[in-house]
Amino acid sequence: MNLPLPFRIFNGLAVLLFAAFAFFQYNDIDPTVYHRASSLDAALWLGFYALIAILFALSLFRKAAPAWMLLVGALACLVEMGRTGWGLWVNIFGKEEFTMMQVSMSATDPRVELSREFFGALLALAAVTLLWWERRKFAAAAPSPAGETFTSPPESEGGADES
Repeated sequence: MNLPLPFRIFNGLAVLLFAAFAFFQYNDIDPTVYHRASSLDAALWLGFYALIAILFALSLFRKAAPAWMLLVGALACLVEMGRTGWGLWVNIFGKEEFTMMQVSMSATDPRVELSREFFGALLALAAVTLLWWERRKFAAAAPSPAGETFTSPPESEGGADES
C-alpha cells in the first residue's frame, strides 16, 4: 500500500499501542482482581490485540491486509464487545456510580474491568475500520513491487497469434 506519511506515522504508533495492549494482558490472570480471571482469557485478549497490531504492521510494509484478516479482526471486536457490554451497561445504569478509574478493581465488582475491555474492543473496531478504509483508498493506487503498473495484455482479434 502506498500510504501518505501521516498514515504511516499513525499506523506505526498504532502497532506500538496495540502491541503494548497485548503485552499488558499478562496480569489478567489474578483471580483476586479480575472477574473470572483465567490464563485462557488473558491469552485470548493477548491474541486479540496482537492481531490488531499485526494488521497495522502489514500496512507499514506496503501490503494491504487481506480482506479476510480484516473481517476476522472486526468479528473478534464485535464478539469481545458482546462479551463485555453487560459490564458497561451495569456501570452506566446500575446502582453504583459510574466509574472507569476505580482505585482498585475487584473480582466482586467486575463492571470497571468489563467497561475498560468494552472500550478496548471498540477502539480496536475503529482501528480495523480505519485499516479497511485505507485498504480501499490506497491499495488500488499502489504500484507493483518492481515499480511498474500492471496492464492486461492486448487481446488479438483473430484469437490466434499472427506472426
